[in-house]
Amino acid sequence: MADKVQYKPLVYPAKIILAWGEAIAGNREIRDWLGKNGYPELYTFVFALNLKQDARDWLMKNKYPHLIALIQGVERNGKALGWLKANGFETLYHIALAGDGEIRSLNWLKKHQRDFAHLALKIKERKDQIQLDHDDVHKISGE
Repeated sequence: MADKVQYKPLVYPAKIILAWGEAIAGNREIRDWLGKNGYPELYTFVFALNLKQDARDWLMKNKYPHLIALIQGVERNGKALGWLKANGFETLYHIALAGDGEIRSLNWLKKHQRDFAHLALKIKERKDQIQLDHDDVHKISGE
């Protein structure tokens, strides 16, 4: 029998959720502030969202598999989306879908978890930019 996945809770005041979104959008000063002021998981999430494997490894090692599932859900990984839903992470499930452009999930967030709707939009903007960069033949992969 497999061990039950352990994870740390994600409970943040509205201003931290807003800061997290701004860090995702590219504000390095806010990102670094999060890392230095008790939110290393949110700081690291920014790098993990930007495809940094060492950041993804850190999140897993430090009991944040739900943040990895969120990122993978944004990437349309059905297994990750199913895991979020099966483990009671309804808000993260909807953030993942809204972060990939699913309007119904964005509307769900606006109705039930308004602070996280902003976060989902910031994730979508970043995800779209990563895809544009990936598709740009004039950019060297990894830059």
